[in-house]
Amino acid sequence: MAQQNVPSYGGQAVIEGVMFGGKRVTVTAIRRKNQEIEYYEAPRSEYKWANSLKKIPFVRGIVGLIEASANGAKHLNFATERYSMESDDDVDSGPSKLQMVLGVAVVGVLSFLFGKFAFTLVPVFLAQFLLGQWVPAGIPQNLAEGVIKLLLLLGYITAIAQAPIIKRLFQYHGAEHKVINAFESGVELTVENVQKFSTLHYRCGSSFLIFTVIVGVIIYSLFTYETLWDRVVQRIVLLPLVIGVSYEVLQWTNKLRDTPILRYLGYPGLWLQKITTREPDDSQVEVAIAAFLKMRERDQVAGKERLISAG
Repeated sequence: MAQQNVPSYGGQAVIEGVMFGGKRVTVTAIRRKNQEIEYYEAPRSEYKWANSLKKIPFVRGIVGLIEASANGAKHLNFATERYSMESDDDVDSGPSKLQMVLGVAVVGVLSFLFGKFAFTLVPVFLAQFLLGQWVPAGIPQNLAEGVIKLLLLLGYITAIAQAPIIKRLFQYHGAEHKVINAFESGVELTVENVQKFSTLHYRCGSSFLIFTVIVGVIIYSLFTYETLWDRVVQRIVLLPLVIGVSYEVLQWTNKLRDTPILRYLGYPGLWLQKITTREPDDSQVEVAIAAFLKMRERDQVAGKERLISAG
């Protein structure tokens, strides 16, 4: 059972580590080849216009995703550079650089721009050209488009998950969720305690992807189109609405996760996480805990410094 009135933290897996974001800072911890843990810290960029928009339902999700993508890029670059440096030192061991690039790519796809446009537009053309003769326009075509989108998403993630570095990335993803679940349950963040928790979490970006597919089918069915290009333009124009509504659905299912019956609304996202997360080992959980505790520490310090400067 999650504690009440605890901060909602988010994070993401990076190559050989985990990033967590607080109110004022973001912190990444990675495991180096010598087994030491190295940190990267960055302040959260704050913009008055963004803070105002984040208070508006159906708009705040888009703003939050853009901010998360911008902040996460710095940490992805840090982890990738460190990994690349150590790979150059020992080219005969460890994953290849191609696998490393794929590792960064999957995290990018699960974030915002490329993934959303690719998995929004490609199914439109496939549904039209492959099924257009047998499936009538309107709701049937929208359903077919949604099924194709889901199959592409599952196929892509399942395929790249076979690479060793992606498997490790998904293990760190699982470690990130375990730490957040443990924190929200109020237990001490030790490796032994954290390992008892699930690798699944209702507020995960993987769940968000599933909801964009479901919400997209519903929203697209409210509009009509005459030609293929009308349909393409319509999808692009409606994409912000789909993202905004999907974000609200994600937050809604998270709030209902302890409510009998209603908690099942979040299960589609949890099912996808069974692919995008793996059980981490103790070393990986240790890294995730280190990142989270460092983030909390730096966040508190930044908060005190802000109060002092304001006074």
